[in-house]
Amino acid sequence: MSTTTRRLAATALATALGTAALSACGGGSGDGSAAEDSGKPAQKTVTLVSHDSFAVTDAVIKDFEQQSGYTVKVLKSGDAGTALNQEILTKGSPRGDVFFGVDNTLLSRALDNGIFTAYEAKGLDTVKPEFVLDAQHRVTPVDSGDICVNYDKAYFADKGIAPPQTLDDLAKPEYKDLLVVENAATSSPGLGFLLATVGKYGEEGWKDYWAKLKANGVEVVDGWEQAYNERFSGSAGGRKAKGDRPLVVSYASSPPVEVLYAEPQPAEAPTGVATGTCFRQTEFAGLLKGAKNEAGGKALIDFMIGKKFQEDMPLKMFVNPVVKDAQLPELFTRHGAVVEKPETVAPDTIAKNREQWVKTWTSLVVK
Repeated sequence: MSTTTRRLAATALATALGTAALSACGGGSGDGSAAEDSGKPAQKTVTLVSHDSFAVTDAVIKDFEQQSGYTVKVLKSGDAGTALNQEILTKGSPRGDVFFGVDNTLLSRALDNGIFTAYEAKGLDTVKPEFVLDAQHRVTPVDSGDICVNYDKAYFADKGIAPPQTLDDLAKPEYKDLLVVENAATSSPGLGFLLATVGKYGEEGWKDYWAKLKANGVEVVDGWEQAYNERFSGSAGGRKAKGDRPLVVSYASSPPVEVLYAEPQPAEAPTGVATGTCFRQTEFAGLLKGAKNEAGGKALIDFMIGKKFQEDMPLKMFVNPVVKDAQLPELFTRHGAVVEKPETVAPDTIAKNREQWVKTWTSLVVK
């Protein structure tokens, strides 16, 4: 997930969606030090390497520990790209047993570098087929989320303008100087939004589209935190910072988070989602090649696609389950957006073109 990992924190949203790390981590004490404190032999510890945004309820991890006999240690390693780079550098002598957090924008890079051992997880048949992107089962789908344009409901109500719903809408004159996006070279949601336009308009058309957005006054900032919590007028942080952009690239799960962290909680989310602007992200876990505790790693991956873990994720990491029978919390079903037809780009296509796409985008939009 680049320098803006994904989730929202102190101001409601910095922990859940965009950049900053979530504070929770798995295992005994909740600080990732359970292995050292437990007194258990090393082979009874299973180490999960992850980006900083990993979070799980302590009781859920303890349930796994009690059932399996393993103690979980969570090793957080920065944003997803940084964490993946470290595992590539330590290929064959990994820092842990399981890696979680590689998404479909980075998947081919991880697979091409051979850092995972193939493992078909128990319960994989419960995962929705559209999320299974590696036929060799070197990685297992764990969660999904949609990068989408969010809008400030109050702004559009006050102006008597319908909020945009599609990518085409964003280039229309009535939305001039209203949109803020993250830099595709430095931000995961920024890259995801670029990929949404590639998926929608194709290899040639996306460039023309961004030329239209630039002419229509799109603003580019480095990362999600600045875009959402400073420039966007619809978020709690943005209102405090006097942000004046009522359109922002964020996530389909941003509105429920605005409700969850508000005091008092409003009956309706202050923000909405333009569901025709979205790119689907899927995150995976994989058994690291050379893992010291391969059996424990397999057990942990099995657990991560189990119903208990899957149903814990929405209010901890603000992502969607990938298994068929997992239920979303009422907060999500009431305030979240259902994205029926998100844009997607094949991981191998992303791998082949990402660097050039970002360079071209930078020359078109930033310079």
